[in-house]
Amino acid sequence: MSYVADGKSVPRRRRMRRAAVRGAPAVLLAAVMFSAGQAPPFGSRAAAAAPCAGTVAPDFNGDGVRDVAVADPQATVSGKERAGLVRIVLGGGKGVVEVSQDTPNVADSAEPGDQFGFSMAVYDADLDGCSDLAVGIPYEDVGTVKDAGYVQIIYGSTGTVGQEKPSRGFVQGADQPLGGGPETGDWLGYAVAAGKSASGYPFLVIGVPGEDGAGGVDMGIIHYVYGTDYKAASVSQDTTGVWEDAEPHDRFGASIAATDRHFVVGAPGESIGAVPFAGAVVAFRPSINTDGIPDPLFGMGQGRPPGPDLAAQEGDQYGTSLAMAPYRPSGAATTTDSMLAVGVPGEDLGSIVDAGAVQVYQIKADGTVAETQWIDQDVPDVEGEAEPRDFFGQRLAAVNTTTNVVSTPATMRLAVGVPGEEPAAGQADQGGVALFSMLGAPGAADSWIEPGAGIPSQPAPRQFAGMSLGGNPALLYVGMPYGPEAGRAVYGFSWNTANGGTPSQTFRPGEGGLPAGGVAFGATVR
Repeated sequence: MSYVADGKSVPRRRRMRRAAVRGAPAVLLAAVMFSAGQAPPFGSRAAAAAPCAGTVAPDFNGDGVRDVAVADPQATVSGKERAGLVRIVLGGGKGVVEVSQDTPNVADSAEPGDQFGFSMAVYDADLDGCSDLAVGIPYEDVGTVKDAGYVQIIYGSTGTVGQEKPSRGFVQGADQPLGGGPETGDWLGYAVAAGKSASGYPFLVIGVPGEDGAGGVDMGIIHYVYGTDYKAASVSQDTTGVWEDAEPHDRFGASIAATDRHFVVGAPGESIGAVPFAGAVVAFRPSINTDGIPDPLFGMGQGRPPGPDLAAQEGDQYGTSLAMAPYRPSGAATTTDSMLAVGVPGEDLGSIVDAGAVQVYQIKADGTVAETQWIDQDVPDVEGEAEPRDFFGQRLAAVNTTTNVVSTPATMRLAVGVPGEEPAAGQADQGGVALFSMLGAPGAADSWIEPGAGIPSQPAPRQFAGMSLGGNPALLYVGMPYGPEAGRAVYGFSWNTANGGTPSQTFRPGEGGLPAGGVAFGATVR
């Protein structure tokens, strides 16, 4: 078989399953690291059937009502196991659109192990007012190169979402916009994030944490794709002005988060001094500088700037997860700043191994950064208590619920996944989700939901609640792809929900126009 990239046919063969990123916590290996990959083309796009409203996001059909994209990257498509698919639930009860690599106008075809939808980002790539969906397929084989990875953009439309315009694909290659070349285990598209810069350019950041180079094996790299003509710039930690150096197993690009003002890239394998897998993050401004790359701002590991934990520890994996939200400080006329949350799921708290923690920072308009919060389950007044292998901070989601006013503790919200939580004997890795404000003391406005107490699923072991988080200014979405069949769904909660608060929206296979079945429905939600 072959797929088309930028008009050129490239031979393909089936991919083999690849091991997960080394050094990841056991719960992550058990629940999230699967495998697959694939690639689509750079086709021309027809005009939309009608103007898109462009008033909210995500809004894939342009009717002014928010939609939700729910991925099942392990779904069987046309008999191909783990090919993966995405279901877009249109707001206002307007139905469900299924997108896979067997969908018309989506390039290539579904194949075993593709896991289409492993990562996703929403933005308006062509500035037509309809939201578009960037889909990461990090285990895609490119020709005979296993797990090289691929990303494709599925275009929104007032007609049939994903079928009015041919999808556009991004793969590494000397004759491709991303440059370089595909290599075994690059995992291009392992993480994606997107936005629109202050100057109005749409941008997409693609992580390639398995990239090898002069810095060594799995040093990592990112590709910054910007504008409606999809120009691209490649950045590694050896690029001029970027903090630190590219080193083996840094996995720069394993996590990415963005607002319209800033984006941040995680390198959870980064060594800090002689401490391996301590982790780091690097921040950029989404504007091209005189070196032809997005403008680097700063990089840091734990203790930079100083905080409660001044020493990086082996296996902390600071930067495993990232979340950002636009922030309007007092006295500012608009959202000039960003609030950044960095997950440290491998953090040991005294003798409590892998309890986990989250650090919150304010990235200011001038590009400087200040830590504002350290959060763990032993912080005063925070719900619960730190326990071994909770992996607090394995997943994060953040939002500013009202961007046109000065930000307050009620509008700046953070959700923290704790997939290793064991609330009772016999319920190992049941998991849960902690909610906080990104402003003020962590225990002043926090709450907790878990299966059987807020999340409508029977308490049971190995549900890994908190492994899938997403949302928009209206709702936090908690995906429950694992555990008892009856509880497998995506649940939408108020960002200010109280302890054990119930969801206001539920997406469940077999209900509301969603097909029954599925394997990991809700593993990724946007």
